[in-house]
Amino acid sequence: MSTSLPHLIIFFITYHIHKLESAEFRVMGPGHPVTAIVGENIVLLCHLSPRMSAENMEVRWFRSEFTSVVHLYQHGKDQNGEQMPDYHGRTELLKDGILDGNVSLQILNIRRSDEGQYSCFVQDGLFYEEALLELMVAGLGSNPLISVASHQDGGIRMVCQSAGWYPEPKVLWRDLSGQELPSLSEAKSLGDSGLFETENSIIIKERSNQNLSCWIRNTVLNQEKESTVYIADSFFPRVNPWMVALSVILLVLFGFIGLTVYLFKIKGKHLGEINDLQSELDWRRNIVCPANVTLDPDTAHPDLVLSEDGKSVRWGDTRQDLPDKPERFDTAPWVLGCGGFTAGRHCWEVEAEAEVGGGGYWAVGVARESVGRKGWISLSPEGGIWAVEWCGDQFQALTSPATPLPLSRVPSRIWVCLDCGRGQVTFIDAGAEAPIFTFPPGSVPGERIRPWLWVWPGSRLRLRP
Repeated sequence: MSTSLPHLIIFFITYHIHKLESAEFRVMGPGHPVTAIVGENIVLLCHLSPRMSAENMEVRWFRSEFTSVVHLYQHGKDQNGEQMPDYHGRTELLKDGILDGNVSLQILNIRRSDEGQYSCFVQDGLFYEEALLELMVAGLGSNPLISVASHQDGGIRMVCQSAGWYPEPKVLWRDLSGQELPSLSEAKSLGDSGLFETENSIIIKERSNQNLSCWIRNTVLNQEKESTVYIADSFFPRVNPWMVALSVILLVLFGFIGLTVYLFKIKGKHLGEINDLQSELDWRRNIVCPANVTLDPDTAHPDLVLSEDGKSVRWGDTRQDLPDKPERFDTAPWVLGCGGFTAGRHCWEVEAEAEVGGGGYWAVGVARESVGRKGWISLSPEGGIWAVEWCGDQFQALTSPATPLPLSRVPSRIWVCLDCGRGQVTFIDAGAEAPIFTFPPGSVPGERIRPWLWVWPGSRLRLRP
């Protein structure tokens, strides 16, 4: 013992001196909780400061314990042997920026069980650092389904049902004027996926509160869904021989209406084909005279570098010291186009170029003028963005949830076509002259809409003249 004690003391002194000498970086995370929506993808941002290559370092993402591995990168490649089963096939270390110290992790198809604390751990030799990130998961459930359950207490018992919510949602009944109505009963339960299912009932009387809305709100996302129904007097219980005759008349009337709707649908289908052909001809005329779009440097994230003519953008080698203006994006590497559009049809072409050694990770589309600039914004129409993205090896439309686009090749030149009058955005493969994806008419709000680009390390986007 007397012989080994000095050796032990020397070992610890040497170890700590070496650790102090190797302390050359910090591991940086977002510093605030990150919110993800069930079924969508999320990128947990993490990088080294100062920025340096992490290619030969160990990068370990884990949960509460060091051995609870979410994703492990060692010896220059991913190691799947220690990964928790729940994350098999659902994680990707974004290596496009690893030479610049970017060790961000993408998690696919977010689940309720993914919520909690994550550690971004980086080790180089004996020196290591880590950053803690808090992931919050939210579920925006189905549209409320209102149904007539039964006659009760001289009125009608109405039931509102919905599923797929998290955390526990707030449910209200409202009348035509928006006033809250008292519920008869409320039941909420957790389904097999860990998401809430809710069932709420109310009794309405004849000639009172017959315009009825069921309103369900997610308190984390500050988003709600609402359904409305009107109950006619004829549905209320009463002893009247005319009720039978009236019911028969209503059944016949509804049958006639259903037949009429069906015939109109058949007619509308043919009209829709004609309108689609006319719409395509209109877009082709607009492409002949494309809009002159340039990028707005006041909105560009500090990691992005714009060309002098405002026609191209790439990821910079070092973060720029730029003023933190209200209009500048501070979390995601995004940039908006100058000006924007409020009326008419407009098209512009965007070309994606992969830099040397880059795998490519980019997105192109449009965003509303009021899109959030600070913090992480939902990549969907609900967040004010209509776009398509190339994510490593997957091309998809940023709907909610995302829509995979199974193309034979990823287009390098894309026409972005905005129709302000119809509230519609169309993406066209400029090389093949074939449509890629169209957000439906009415999905884009009637406010100023601006071009929007997203660039990660390894890619460059250029607005063609």
